[in-house]
Amino acid sequence: MAKKRQPLTGRQKAAILLISLGPDVSAQVYKHLTAEEIEKLTLEISSVKKVESDQKLEILEQFHEIALAQDYISQGGISYARTVLEKALGEDKAGDIISRLTSSLQVKPFDFARKADPSQIINFIQTEHPQTIALVLSYLDSEQAAQILSELPQEMQADIAKRIAVMDSTSPEIIAEVEQILERKLSTTVTQDYTQTGGIQAVVEVLNGVDRSTERTILDSLEIQDPELAEEIKKRMFVFEDIVTLDNRAIQRVIREVENDDLRLALKVASEEVKEIIFNNMSTRMAETFKEEMEFMGPVRLRDVEESQSRIVSVIRRLEEVGEIVIARGGGDDIIV
Repeated sequence: MAKKRQPLTGRQKAAILLISLGPDVSAQVYKHLTAEEIEKLTLEISSVKKVESDQKLEILEQFHEIALAQDYISQGGISYARTVLEKALGEDKAGDIISRLTSSLQVKPFDFARKADPSQIINFIQTEHPQTIALVLSYLDSEQAAQILSELPQEMQADIAKRIAVMDSTSPEIIAEVEQILERKLSTTVTQDYTQTGGIQAVVEVLNGVDRSTERTILDSLEIQDPELAEEIKKRMFVFEDIVTLDNRAIQRVIREVENDDLRLALKVASEEVKEIIFNNMSTRMAETFKEEMEFMGPVRLRDVEESQSRIVSVIRRLEEVGEIVIARGGGDDIIV
Protein backbone atom coordinates (compact mmCIF):
# COMPACT_ATOMS: atom_id res chain seq x y z
CA MET A 1 0.00 0.00 0.00
CA ALA A 2 1.43 3.38 -1.03
CA LYS A 3 2.28 5.75 1.81
CA LYS A 4 0.10 8.85 1.85
CA ARG A 5 2.07 12.09 1.45
CA GLN A 6 1.83 14.89 3.97
CA PRO A 7 0.24 18.08 2.54
CA LEU A 8 2.88 20.53 1.36
CA THR A 9 3.15 24.07 2.66
CA GLY A 10 3.13 27.02 0.28
CA ARG A 11 6.87 27.48 0.73
CA GLN A 12 7.54 23.81 0.00
CA LYS A 13 5.48 24.05 -3.18
CA ALA A 14 7.39 27.17 -4.21
CA ALA A 15 10.70 25.37 -3.63
CA ILE A 16 9.63 22.39 -5.74
CA LEU A 17 8.35 24.73 -8.45
CA LEU A 18 11.70 26.53 -8.69
CA ILE A 19 13.57 23.22 -8.75
CA SER A 20 11.30 22.07 -11.56
CA LEU A 21 11.74 25.29 -13.54
CA GLY A 22 15.53 25.05 -13.43
CA PRO A 23 18.30 27.45 -12.30
CA ASP A 24 17.99 30.01 -15.11
CA VAL A 25 14.27 30.66 -14.60
CA SER A 26 14.65 30.47 -10.81
CA ALA A 27 17.36 33.14 -10.92
CA GLN A 28 14.94 35.46 -12.73
CA VAL A 29 12.26 34.78 -10.12
CA TYR A 30 14.73 35.61 -7.32
CA LYS A 31 15.13 39.11 -8.74
CA HIS A 32 11.55 39.90 -7.72
CA LEU A 33 11.88 38.62 -4.12
CA THR A 34 13.04 40.31 -0.94
CA ALA A 35 16.24 39.23 0.81
CA GLU A 36 14.19 37.53 3.53
CA GLU A 37 12.07 35.65 0.98
CA ILE A 38 15.18 34.52 -0.88
CA GLU A 39 16.78 33.29 2.33
CA LYS A 40 13.71 31.29 3.42
CA LEU A 41 13.11 29.86 -0.04
CA THR A 42 16.75 28.89 -0.52
CA LEU A 43 16.71 27.10 2.83
CA GLU A 44 13.56 25.24 1.75
CA ILE A 45 15.09 24.26 -1.60
CA SER A 46 18.19 22.94 0.15
CA SER A 47 16.02 20.66 2.32
CA VAL A 48 14.31 19.00 -0.66
CA LYS A 49 15.82 15.56 -1.13
CA LYS A 50 13.80 14.22 -4.04
CA VAL A 51 10.88 15.36 -6.16
CA GLU A 52 8.60 12.65 -7.48
CA SER A 53 7.47 13.13 -11.09
CA ASP A 54 3.76 13.10 -10.21
CA GLN A 55 4.34 15.62 -7.43
CA LYS A 56 6.25 17.85 -9.83
CA LEU A 57 3.44 17.71 -12.40
CA GLU A 58 0.81 18.44 -9.76
CA ILE A 59 2.62 21.58 -8.54
CA LEU A 60 3.32 22.79 -12.07
CA GLU A 61 -0.36 22.35 -12.85
CA GLN A 62 -1.37 24.32 -9.73
CA PHE A 63 1.04 27.11 -10.66
CA HIS A 64 -0.35 27.23 -14.19
CA GLU A 65 -3.91 27.41 -12.89
CA ILE A 66 -3.10 30.25 -10.48
CA ALA A 67 -1.19 32.16 -13.18
CA LEU A 68 -4.14 31.71 -15.52
CA ALA A 69 -6.57 32.90 -12.84
CA GLN A 70 -4.43 35.95 -12.12
CA ASP A 71 -4.46 36.78 -15.83
CA TYR A 72 -8.25 36.57 -15.87
CA ILE A 73 -8.45 38.78 -12.76
CA SER A 74 -6.29 41.41 -14.46
CA GLN A 75 -8.66 41.32 -17.45
CA GLY A 76 -11.97 41.66 -15.65
CA GLY A 77 -11.82 41.16 -11.91
CA ILE A 78 -12.27 38.25 -9.52
CA SER A 79 -15.80 37.34 -10.56
CA TYR A 80 -14.85 37.32 -14.22
CA ALA A 81 -11.97 34.96 -13.43
CA ARG A 82 -14.27 32.75 -11.38
CA THR A 83 -16.82 32.53 -14.23
CA VAL A 84 -14.19 31.58 -16.82
CA LEU A 85 -12.54 29.03 -14.55
CA GLU A 86 -15.89 27.44 -13.62
CA LYS A 87 -16.63 26.86 -17.28
CA ALA A 88 -13.20 25.34 -17.85
CA LEU A 89 -12.57 23.44 -14.62
CA GLY A 90 -15.86 23.18 -12.75
CA GLU A 91 -17.26 25.13 -9.81
CA ASP A 92 -15.33 23.38 -7.00
CA LYS A 93 -11.95 23.59 -8.73
CA ALA A 94 -12.48 27.23 -9.70
CA GLY A 95 -13.49 28.14 -6.15
CA ASP A 96 -10.37 26.47 -4.76
CA ILE A 97 -8.07 28.31 -7.19
CA ILE A 98 -9.65 31.71 -6.54
CA SER A 99 -9.50 31.12 -2.79
CA ARG A 100 -5.80 30.23 -2.90
CA LEU A 101 -5.03 33.13 -5.21
CA THR A 102 -6.80 35.88 -3.27
CA SER A 103 -5.43 34.70 0.07
CA SER A 104 -1.84 34.68 -1.21
CA LEU A 105 -1.73 37.59 -3.64
CA GLN A 106 -4.28 39.86 -1.97
CA VAL A 107 -5.83 41.46 -5.04
CA LYS A 108 -6.17 45.18 -4.37
CA PRO A 109 -9.67 46.62 -4.08
CA PHE A 110 -11.08 48.48 -7.09
CA ASP A 111 -8.73 46.64 -9.43
CA PHE A 112 -11.38 46.84 -12.15
CA ALA A 113 -11.45 50.66 -11.90
CA ARG A 114 -7.69 51.02 -12.39
CA LYS A 115 -8.05 49.31 -15.75
CA ALA A 116 -10.96 51.48 -16.88
CA ASP A 117 -10.89 54.69 -18.87
CA PRO A 118 -11.22 57.75 -16.58
CA SER A 119 -14.19 59.04 -18.59
CA GLN A 120 -16.02 55.78 -17.88
CA ILE A 121 -15.24 56.02 -14.18
CA ILE A 122 -16.56 59.60 -14.08
CA ASN A 123 -19.92 58.41 -15.42
CA PHE A 124 -19.70 55.58 -12.94
CA ILE A 125 -19.20 57.64 -9.77
CA GLN A 126 -20.28 61.24 -10.33
CA THR A 127 -23.73 60.70 -8.80
CA GLU A 128 -22.35 58.92 -5.74
CA HIS A 129 -21.83 60.50 -2.30
CA PRO A 130 -18.59 62.56 -2.07
CA GLN A 131 -17.18 60.14 0.53
CA THR A 132 -17.73 57.26 -1.88
CA ILE A 133 -16.02 59.18 -4.67
CA ALA A 134 -13.11 60.04 -2.36
CA LEU A 135 -12.71 56.36 -1.41
CA VAL A 136 -12.64 55.24 -5.05
CA LEU A 137 -10.19 58.00 -6.12
CA SER A 138 -7.85 57.14 -3.25
CA TYR A 139 -7.43 53.63 -4.69
CA LEU A 140 -6.84 54.74 -8.30
CA ASP A 141 -3.55 55.68 -9.90
CA SER A 142 -2.80 59.34 -9.22
CA GLU A 143 -3.03 60.25 -12.93
CA GLN A 144 -6.45 58.63 -13.21
CA ALA A 145 -7.67 60.28 -10.03
CA ALA A 146 -6.35 63.68 -11.14
CA GLN A 147 -8.20 63.52 -14.45
CA ILE A 148 -11.43 62.44 -12.77
CA LEU A 149 -11.19 65.12 -10.09
CA SER A 150 -10.66 67.77 -12.78
CA GLU A 151 -13.84 66.68 -14.59
CA LEU A 152 -16.08 66.70 -11.52
CA PRO A 153 -18.16 69.83 -10.73
CA GLN A 154 -16.04 72.56 -9.13
CA GLU A 155 -18.29 72.74 -6.09
CA MET A 156 -17.45 69.09 -5.34
CA GLN A 157 -13.70 69.16 -5.98
CA ALA A 158 -12.47 70.75 -2.75
CA ASP A 159 -14.82 68.64 -0.64
CA ILE A 160 -13.58 65.42 -2.23
CA ALA A 161 -9.93 66.52 -1.98
CA LYS A 162 -10.42 67.22 1.72
CA ARG A 163 -12.09 63.84 2.27
CA ILE A 164 -9.13 62.06 0.62
CA ALA A 165 -6.67 64.04 2.74
CA VAL A 166 -8.33 63.22 6.07
CA MET A 167 -9.17 59.63 5.16
CA ASP A 168 -7.42 57.16 7.43
CA SER A 169 -8.56 53.53 7.29
CA THR A 170 -11.62 51.94 5.81
CA SER A 171 -13.13 48.65 6.93
CA PRO A 172 -13.25 45.78 4.41
CA GLU A 173 -17.03 45.63 4.79
CA ILE A 174 -17.43 49.21 3.57
CA ILE A 175 -14.95 48.65 0.74
CA ALA A 176 -16.88 45.54 -0.31
CA GLU A 177 -20.17 47.42 -0.23
CA VAL A 178 -18.79 50.26 -2.37
CA GLU A 179 -17.28 47.78 -4.82
CA GLN A 180 -20.59 46.00 -5.17
CA ILE A 181 -22.38 49.26 -5.83
CA LEU A 182 -19.85 50.51 -8.36
CA GLU A 183 -18.92 47.21 -10.00
CA ARG A 184 -21.27 44.27 -9.65
CA LYS A 185 -18.66 41.91 -11.07
CA LEU A 186 -16.32 42.49 -8.13
CA SER A 187 -18.08 40.99 -5.13
CA THR A 188 -15.59 40.34 -2.34
CA THR A 189 -12.65 41.98 -0.66
CA VAL A 190 -9.41 40.03 -0.52
CA THR A 191 -8.15 40.93 2.90
CA GLN A 192 -9.83 41.25 6.27
CA ASP A 193 -7.27 43.77 7.51
CA TYR A 194 -8.19 47.41 7.70
CA THR A 195 -6.82 49.00 4.58
CA GLN A 196 -4.76 52.18 4.80
CA THR A 197 -5.58 54.58 2.02
CA GLY A 198 -6.12 58.26 1.36
CA GLY A 199 -4.25 60.78 3.50
CA ILE A 200 -2.57 64.07 2.67
CA GLN A 201 0.07 62.50 0.41
CA ALA A 202 -2.68 60.86 -1.64
CA VAL A 203 -4.41 64.17 -2.33
CA VAL A 204 -1.05 65.82 -3.04
CA GLU A 205 -0.35 63.26 -5.75
CA VAL A 206 -3.80 63.85 -7.21
CA LEU A 207 -3.48 67.65 -7.17
CA ASN A 208 -0.02 67.46 -8.72
CA GLY A 209 -1.67 65.84 -11.72
CA VAL A 210 -4.55 68.27 -12.26
CA ASP A 211 -4.40 71.46 -14.30
CA ARG A 212 -3.45 74.72 -12.57
CA SER A 213 -6.95 76.22 -12.55
CA THR A 214 -8.43 73.11 -10.91
CA GLU A 215 -5.65 73.13 -8.32
CA ARG A 216 -6.29 76.83 -7.52
CA THR A 217 -10.03 76.24 -7.18
CA ILE A 218 -9.56 73.34 -4.79
CA LEU A 219 -6.87 74.98 -2.67
CA ASP A 220 -8.77 78.27 -2.46
CA SER A 221 -11.84 76.41 -1.17
CA LEU A 222 -9.75 74.37 1.27
CA GLU A 223 -8.12 77.55 2.62
CA ILE A 224 -11.60 78.72 3.63
CA GLN A 225 -12.75 75.33 4.99
CA ASP A 226 -9.51 74.18 6.64
CA PRO A 227 -6.53 76.60 6.40
CA GLU A 228 -4.13 74.25 8.20
CA LEU A 229 -4.90 71.37 5.87
CA ALA A 230 -4.54 73.63 2.81
CA GLU A 231 -1.14 74.84 4.03
CA GLU A 232 0.08 71.29 4.70
CA ILE A 233 -1.00 70.21 1.22
CA LYS A 234 0.79 73.19 -0.32
CA LYS A 235 4.01 72.34 1.52
CA ARG A 236 4.01 68.82 0.15
CA MET A 237 3.02 69.70 -3.40
CA PHE A 238 6.40 71.26 -4.15
CA VAL A 239 9.40 70.20 -2.08
CA PHE A 240 12.84 71.76 -2.23
CA GLU A 241 14.34 69.00 -4.39
CA ASP A 242 11.69 69.77 -7.03
CA ILE A 243 13.61 72.95 -7.83
CA VAL A 244 15.35 70.93 -10.56
CA THR A 245 12.07 70.98 -12.51
CA LEU A 246 12.17 74.79 -12.84
CA ASP A 247 13.69 76.45 -15.89
CA ASN A 248 16.87 78.53 -15.58
CA ARG A 249 15.05 81.86 -15.60
CA ALA A 250 12.83 80.76 -12.73
CA ILE A 251 15.80 79.45 -10.71
CA GLN A 252 17.65 82.74 -11.19
CA ARG A 253 14.55 84.61 -9.99
CA VAL A 254 14.34 82.37 -6.91
CA ILE A 255 18.04 82.91 -6.11
CA ARG A 256 17.53 86.69 -6.19
CA GLU A 257 14.46 86.46 -3.95
CA VAL A 258 15.56 84.11 -1.16
CA GLU A 259 17.90 84.86 1.72
CA ASN A 260 21.49 83.71 1.11
CA ASP A 261 21.64 82.16 4.58
CA ASP A 262 18.57 80.05 3.78
CA LEU A 263 20.02 78.98 0.45
CA ARG A 264 23.35 77.96 1.99
CA LEU A 265 21.61 75.91 4.67
CA ALA A 266 19.19 74.36 2.17
CA LEU A 267 22.04 73.32 -0.14
CA LYS A 268 24.05 71.81 2.71
CA VAL A 269 22.28 68.44 2.45
CA ALA A 270 20.76 68.82 -1.02
CA SER A 271 21.44 66.33 -3.80
CA GLU A 272 24.30 66.93 -6.22
CA GLU A 273 21.74 67.53 -8.97
CA VAL A 274 20.14 70.36 -7.01
CA LYS A 275 23.51 71.90 -6.10
CA GLU A 276 24.66 71.76 -9.71
CA ILE A 277 21.57 73.44 -11.14
CA ILE A 278 21.68 76.18 -8.47
CA PHE A 279 25.39 76.90 -8.93
CA ASN A 280 25.01 76.87 -12.72
CA ASN A 281 22.50 79.69 -12.39
CA MET A 282 24.82 81.85 -10.27
CA SER A 283 27.72 83.94 -11.43
CA THR A 284 31.06 82.13 -11.17
CA ARG A 285 32.15 84.38 -8.31
CA MET A 286 28.89 83.91 -6.37
CA ALA A 287 29.00 80.14 -6.82
CA GLU A 288 32.60 79.92 -5.58
CA THR A 289 31.76 82.11 -2.57
CA PHE A 290 28.77 79.91 -1.71
CA LYS A 291 30.86 76.74 -1.95
CA GLU A 292 33.56 78.15 0.30
CA GLU A 293 31.08 79.38 2.89
CA MET A 294 29.29 76.02 2.89
CA GLU A 295 32.59 74.22 3.54
CA PHE A 296 33.26 76.38 6.60
CA MET A 297 29.74 75.98 8.01
CA GLY A 298 30.50 72.69 9.72
CA PRO A 299 27.70 70.44 11.04
CA VAL A 300 24.19 71.85 10.92
CA ARG A 301 20.94 70.73 12.53
CA LEU A 302 18.56 68.94 10.22
CA ARG A 303 15.67 70.98 11.60
CA ASP A 304 17.41 74.21 10.56
CA VAL A 305 17.98 72.83 7.07
CA GLU A 306 14.35 71.78 6.73
CA GLU A 307 13.13 75.19 7.91
CA SER A 308 15.34 76.95 5.35
CA GLN A 309 14.14 74.66 2.57
CA SER A 310 10.54 75.30 3.65
CA ARG A 311 11.04 79.07 3.46
CA ILE A 312 12.53 78.74 -0.03
CA VAL A 313 9.59 76.59 -1.15
CA SER A 314 7.22 79.26 0.20
CA VAL A 315 9.03 81.86 -1.92
CA ILE A 316 8.72 79.62 -4.98
CA ARG A 317 4.99 79.13 -4.41
CA ARG A 318 4.49 82.88 -3.93
CA LEU A 319 6.40 83.68 -7.14
CA GLU A 320 4.23 81.20 -9.00
CA GLU A 321 1.03 82.64 -7.57
CA VAL A 322 1.92 86.13 -8.86
CA GLY A 323 2.86 84.70 -12.25
CA GLU A 324 6.61 85.39 -12.12
CA ILE A 325 7.62 81.75 -12.52
CA VAL A 326 5.91 78.58 -13.78
CA ILE A 327 5.89 75.22 -12.03
CA ALA A 328 5.37 72.39 -14.51
CA ARG A 329 2.40 70.17 -13.67
CA GLY A 330 0.28 67.46 -15.24
CA GLY A 331 -2.62 69.50 -16.58
CA GLY A 332 -0.79 71.12 -19.45
CA ASP A 333 -2.39 74.58 -19.13
CA ASP A 334 0.83 76.33 -18.11
CA ILE A 335 2.22 76.67 -21.63
CA ILE A 336 4.31 79.74 -22.39
CA VAL A 337 4.31 81.00 -25.98
